[in-house]
Amino acid sequence: MALLNHFTPCIFFLLLFFTSGITHTESASPDVELVLGKIRASLQGNAENLLLSSWNSSVPLCQWRGLKWVFSNGSPLLCNDVSSPQWTNLSVFEDPSLHLLSLQLPSANLTGSLPRELGVFSMLRSLYLNINSLSGTIPLELGYCSSLSDIDLGDNLLTGALAPSIWNLYGLVSLRLHSNSLSGSVPEPALPNSTFNSLQVLDLGNNKLSGNFPQFITRFYGLKELDLGNNMFSGSIPDGLSGLNLEKLNLSHNNFSGDLPLFGESKYGVEVFEGNNPRLCGLPLKSCSGSSGISPGAIAGIVIVLMAGTVVLASLSIWYVQNKKQKSRGENADELEEEEDDEDGGVAVSVGGGGGGGEGKLILFQGGERLTLEDVLNATGQVMEKTSYGTVYKAKLSDGGTIALRLLREGSCKDRGWCLPLIKQLGKIRHDNLIPLRAFYEGKRGEKLLIYDYLPHRTLHDLLHEASAGKPVMNWARRHKIALGIARGLAYLHTGLEVPITHGNVRSKNVLVDEFFVASLTEFGLDKLMIQTVADEMVALLKTDGYKAPELQKMKKCNSRTDVYAYGILLLEILIGKKAGKNGRSGDFVDLPSMVKVAVLEETTMEVFDVEVLKGIRSPMEEGLVHALKLAMGCCAPVASVRPTMDEVVKKLEEYRPRNRSALYSPTETGSGIDTPF
Repeated sequence: MALLNHFTPCIFFLLLFFTSGITHTESASPDVELVLGKIRASLQGNAENLLLSSWNSSVPLCQWRGLKWVFSNGSPLLCNDVSSPQWTNLSVFEDPSLHLLSLQLPSANLTGSLPRELGVFSMLRSLYLNINSLSGTIPLELGYCSSLSDIDLGDNLLTGALAPSIWNLYGLVSLRLHSNSLSGSVPEPALPNSTFNSLQVLDLGNNKLSGNFPQFITRFYGLKELDLGNNMFSGSIPDGLSGLNLEKLNLSHNNFSGDLPLFGESKYGVEVFEGNNPRLCGLPLKSCSGSSGISPGAIAGIVIVLMAGTVVLASLSIWYVQNKKQKSRGENADELEEEEDDEDGGVAVSVGGGGGGGEGKLILFQGGERLTLEDVLNATGQVMEKTSYGTVYKAKLSDGGTIALRLLREGSCKDRGWCLPLIKQLGKIRHDNLIPLRAFYEGKRGEKLLIYDYLPHRTLHDLLHEASAGKPVMNWARRHKIALGIARGLAYLHTGLEVPITHGNVRSKNVLVDEFFVASLTEFGLDKLMIQTVADEMVALLKTDGYKAPELQKMKKCNSRTDVYAYGILLLEILIGKKAGKNGRSGDFVDLPSMVKVAVLEETTMEVFDVEVLKGIRSPMEEGLVHALKLAMGCCAPVASVRPTMDEVVKKLEEYRPRNRSALYSPTETGSGIDTPF
């Protein structure tokens, strides 16, 4: 009886196959006919799909889109060489020893459902149907396809619970189910103490999964990446998780609570755990303070002492406030006066009340030591940019120098207790590709000014999209240097600081480029200063400009992975030369990743590059153009966990530097000591 139970799945599928209504001959490959019948019908739903139309008995197997084949002896069907007889052989699909090895149709506009018959394929190794519109549940029978090692069904419309049979696949290396609507708890493997040593990637993020943390995952000792973010998990995070050698972890935006495991110093940033129950504590979050061993009597004594102390503090506070009011009577509040538009079309502005008496507080950082409170309060200038959260002025000092002032909109910033620590953190950041914060001013009425060096450089947006006299030629070598500089600045924010910083507003308008094509990022970390409604406005602006990562639909908080997505769009903008996002003139939305996908499918990839980029280039492959395009698309992956880190982006760009550059080209050079640009 036990033996019969063991073979039940196989018997079931044999019956299923032979009664499925597919007519075939004894010599035909069952896998081929199954693809022609049930698989094609299920994946395309009720509409004909252009890609699946290549699955036709009148078309040679090598030309069937998205499929790879292998013979029973393990030798593959050779489809790399178009001159091979197998490329045009129409009869090879009749070979009964032919089996399906791989089914890969990402971004193929599939609208159907996952067929149960997938479990019949005995040699199927990889299943990639991500970024489609497949609906329904993940069939139980998928767990009977014992040879499967890589599954990616992310970014679909799949619903229901995850079938326990998925853990029958002991050879799994990666399981990606990101961004669906899967619900319920994660089922446990049927066999106790299963370790799944081959499993390296488990991505269940951005679903509707609930219940406690799947404890059994702590036994998956080969796991490198784990994403359970953006679900509805609750309870504690088990200590056993710290025993895994995870390179990437995401448990954010759930309802986890309790003490975090001891992961080791600075192994994970705050973004890994943010958005959970406020009672979740431990490094890198707030420290846990508990007193479970204190007796009720001791607690009562502490309460009495605290109450008495509160009365004393309240009395002192009343005295202090009254005394301060008496001292401050007659003092004039700081004013921000806007005058008439000047002759250049900007707005002249004077900050402060002339004499500088009784003003707010000025905090100086490295490089801003010569600034005085009087300098800032009496600076006059011209409006350079207005945003929903503030205005940027080009301000002239009394000694003839120039600074850039960013006046944050009233009510846009969080209270001083929250802002000041982050402001001080931003003031310490120094990197060749980041614009340094020199000082910070807060007035008595709460107005806040961020003070930077004024740099008369053009923005990357202007260099790419604005026609102007004297505009330099933007060849590939120059664009590569700019792209690498931006990547290095972001990488430093993400991994080069004691406390990582998310940029939160990566776009071409926030990249300044000097005459030697050294790029410098501005506005990093500002989203963390803002109240939630203003932070939401900044995310909305990212969407309008085409830089918004898909997961921000739910999360609404930027992190290092959303920075990587925005950088990917920026790199595509550099390569293609087109603006991403909503076009102000036509109102159309330009989706750069989709533009590249279409070009790849139509085999016109070279046509997507900006004409100016291709000038003087003999081989786009050797010059690193094609590699840069692939890297950009990797950064724009809809599934956040598969995007590279910015450190990895820097490494790739350094590896594929353009050959066609002058001897003076250096990604880290500055303007000093260089006579001519490359």
